[in-house]
Amino acid sequence: MIISYHEGECFKITFGDTTLVLNPVSKDSKLKKIRFGADIALISLNDVDFNGVDQIAHGGKSPFVIVGPGEYEMHKVYIRGIPSVSNYGGKERINTIYMISLEGINLCFLGALGTRKINAETKELLGNIDVLFVPIGGEGVLSPSEAHELSVELEPNIIIPMHYAGIGEKDALSIFLKEESVTNNGTLDKLTLKKRDLEGKEGEVVVLSS
Repeated sequence: MIISYHEGECFKITFGDTTLVLNPVSKDSKLKKIRFGADIALISLNDVDFNGVDQIAHGGKSPFVIVGPGEYEMHKVYIRGIPSVSNYGGKERINTIYMISLEGINLCFLGALGTRKINAETKELLGNIDVLFVPIGGEGVLSPSEAHELSVELEPNIIIPMHYAGIGEKDALSIFLKEESVTNNGTLDKLTLKKRDLEGKEGEVVVLSS
């Protein structure tokens, strides 16, 4: 699979001839606009920064849209949505955490999660996490220190920080990297990942350019 970052919490994941998008940026958002076709779209929070389904219906593709808790299967992708809480935008709202299984890899997308506390039931549903997408920008989502604490608790192989490019607190990324004891040696334009690439990795932080 190939993972690329498009500001806010928007990620494009391609595998084979299938494209999955996480929290696409809408045309009404102040974030950098996107415009490409996708087969599957996951929306964790109904907000203009994350619900731009209209921006990914191109090239003859009409995405299968998932907007909340439940279990789904599409294009050989198994998805589980788990309810949680966000305070993004200054008020408490329902956020959906998504567990995504494809090509033998388990992805955990925390969305606009606003609390570092994960109850036992939710943690059990998350299971083993290969790649964790974690918000680090504060202002209604996890702060850099909270994101670090939760990442340690969930024990993923790879951690991908989000909610800092074009959104969130200033210097959130540098603070998060310091918490993780990581020296930022630059960013990747994209992450190409296969199951075997996860071997020997424990909490490795990957920063993607937007």
